[in-house]
Amino acid sequence: MNSAGKSILTLNGGSSSIKFAMFAAQASLRPVLSGRIERIGTADAVFSVQKADGGAALTRQIAAPAHATLDQAAAVAVLMDWLATRDNGGALFAAGHRIVHGGPDYHEPQILTPALLAGLRSLTPLDPQHLPQEIALAEALQRRFPRLPQIVCFDTAFHHGLPTVARLLPIPRKYQAQGVRRYGFHGLSYEFLMSELVRTEGAEAARGRIILAHLGNGASLAAVRDGKPVDTSMGFTPAAGVPMSTRAGDLDPGLAGYLARTEGMDARQFDQMVNFESGLLGISGTSGDMHDLLAREALDPCAAQAVAIFCYHITKCIGAFAAALGGLDLLVFTGGIGERASVVRARICAGMAFFGIELDAARNAANADRISADAAPIKVRVIPANEELVIARAVGRVLGLAPGQAGQTTPESGRSASARRR
Repeated sequence: MNSAGKSILTLNGGSSSIKFAMFAAQASLRPVLSGRIERIGTADAVFSVQKADGGAALTRQIAAPAHATLDQAAAVAVLMDWLATRDNGGALFAAGHRIVHGGPDYHEPQILTPALLAGLRSLTPLDPQHLPQEIALAEALQRRFPRLPQIVCFDTAFHHGLPTVARLLPIPRKYQAQGVRRYGFHGLSYEFLMSELVRTEGAEAARGRIILAHLGNGASLAAVRDGKPVDTSMGFTPAAGVPMSTRAGDLDPGLAGYLARTEGMDARQFDQMVNFESGLLGISGTSGDMHDLLAREALDPCAAQAVAIFCYHITKCIGAFAAALGGLDLLVFTGGIGERASVVRARICAGMAFFGIELDAARNAANADRISADAAPIKVRVIPANEELVIARAVGRVLGLAPGQAGQTTPESGRSASARRR
């Protein structure tokens, strides 16, 4: 395939936003632009694009039908129309997608085929909140650009090799055959962080005892040793682990039965509550946005409690993962909160000097690359997430643009041997 003068498109579709980016289809993967459609599901959705070389961003509100909201299908149509204006000369080389859930079998980037689409549809019960939108986005792109190769990258792949003690759930073994296990998520973010650590700290440091904290609307942590995942806070679904913007995190399983008995809450209602009505939003009663809560906490005790509980559970998780790793050499923050909320990082790390975490207040306030004190034995860093680059790299490997692994991935190579036999 001739990639000269063409671009790789990366897509990250969610229920309320679609993020996209373009990279030059060369081994260097030079960024060209990035953009997003936000506030899908409202009457004031926004489309924005920013070129990588600077200049004014293109931002416009997307008109929704009268007295209606812009739904996911309409948002995808807006993006497809914009892409068509850029591709009138065949400017697109390939597209890469972030797929949240790969189930037990899909754990390598691969070309989207009819068989793979069918496989993803079969996984929908594992992730009914993300997979339908992600599949719909891939199908819409396929209809508009039928000859464009599409590569899918799985957010669960980073955690595929979790040790058995971390992977298995303590429930009857018969459910393992149905794919019930700890999967872990935010894998593309963690893959990028590890590649950055190799680049900036060196390969030896990247083989140390590392905790990665992706803190945003969704939040999770991962423990890594010898470059391999040891544990992660999210579990069978992204609702597990630490409290998040609207997700509850870990709960007593008995709560589901209690609410069923006392309020007649069924499984669908419980799922709605723990995914969309809990976490920071549930505790504060006003907002799931950390920026809003920090602005209100001095006058709003519930907002202050939400922030405190978030920080407390992150601190607990860091301590637990340090124990699982047998010590800690490096802690990395990323994600919207992890990168920009210095006060949250400070509260998470407060009181952990006893085992080697101590921040430099000035560096932390400035969101510096390294925020730990020089004398602290554990280095603490802030690294901006770049999942889009990970997707673009995967497209390059699959289609032979990048050195090393170019062209080695086939539509079936990302599946386990047992899955291929099935």
